[in-house]
Amino acid sequence: MPVYVHFGAGNIGRALAGPIFSKAGYEVVFVDAVPPIIEALKQRKAYRVVIKDTLPPGAADVIDVTGVDGIAVQDAEAVRDTVARADLIGTAVGAAHLPSVLAAIAAGLPLRNGRPVSILFCENLHGLSALAREVLTQHLPPGFPLARQVGLVETSIGKMVPLMPAEVRQRDPLEVWGEAYNAIIADRNGFAGNVPDGVEGLQLKSCFQAYVERKLYIHNLGHATCACHGFLRGHKLICDAVADAAVQAETRTVMMGSAKALIRRYPSEFNAENQTAHVEDLLRRFGNRALGDTVFRVGRDLPRKLAPGDRFIGGLRLLQREGGDVGPVCRAIAAALRFAATDEAGQPFPPDAAFRGRVASEGAAAVLCAHCGLDAAKDAAVLRLIQDAR
Repeated sequence: MPVYVHFGAGNIGRALAGPIFSKAGYEVVFVDAVPPIIEALKQRKAYRVVIKDTLPPGAADVIDVTGVDGIAVQDAEAVRDTVARADLIGTAVGAAHLPSVLAAIAAGLPLRNGRPVSILFCENLHGLSALAREVLTQHLPPGFPLARQVGLVETSIGKMVPLMPAEVRQRDPLEVWGEAYNAIIADRNGFAGNVPDGVEGLQLKSCFQAYVERKLYIHNLGHATCACHGFLRGHKLICDAVADAAVQAETRTVMMGSAKALIRRYPSEFNAENQTAHVEDLLRRFGNRALGDTVFRVGRDLPRKLAPGDRFIGGLRLLQREGGDVGPVCRAIAAALRFAATDEAGQPFPPDAAFRGRVASEGAAAVLCAHCGLDAAKDAAVLRLIQDAR
């Protein structure tokens, strides 16, 4: 049985990677730092994913994921030995933890005796391959043939998984919820050695950058646009926001603007038919009431989402380069500058509160230039559109 080792037994690890590779016949070994999760995986060797979505008649609303195990990341020897025997490695740990995870992976790579392995990064981080190569090189012996023996495979992750209620986590630390959509889009060119063709849910793309941009500028930008406009109209849930005709109109217009720009940029991958279908499917998924996704979760972290290369400003630049109408995304940026949703306890996301304080003290235009990378002269028309929409 092939072995898939996944670092990060959080929502994406358990709700997406685990079911895909377990169903494909892999033994799935999770490496994580949370003791209750690791102990439960060791004892039960299984967990369940509850599908929160509209399902066709007869479809199962629970996926039982079997053939799994857990290793504490603190157990360096066990982690090293598991990396040494893995057929494929994956991560879903976030930017802050990725360097330490890469160091742990590096410890096991020399024990593979030249057998290639690929690392599937389920992270949605820009420039991830370069970062991984740098960190791994730091921790591998001099002269280790990294390029030949280790594939660094970037992915685009579109699965929506809500924040789990505290009472569910207390009842069962392994149960996880998610929508029915279950796909990992991966860079076919990033693998070393054998490419895992035929794994249902693992979609390999040769023109991978097109799908990275589609995820960021259609899915992520559309989702954030829905959250920010939805907040301004008093909605707490994303499903209620997208059901609001005014919010849905703004969201669809932004997403279709990006879609048209991406069709111009990648005509061999995208066309009007497949991108219109993609946008409509996303809007349907945003409206999934069973998922219970909140405006707070989707819209929070303004400093990241308004950074120069992220969804809002990146989407703006895409439209500028491809000749699209920037008005809708400028309205979305204006809404983001007013976004102040709170969590279930009534608390704001701390970085957002700090960001709003900066806008209040310095002014929106100054922050848009200093933080978001707009140019006061070159982007004067854009700045006026944003200001007028506020």
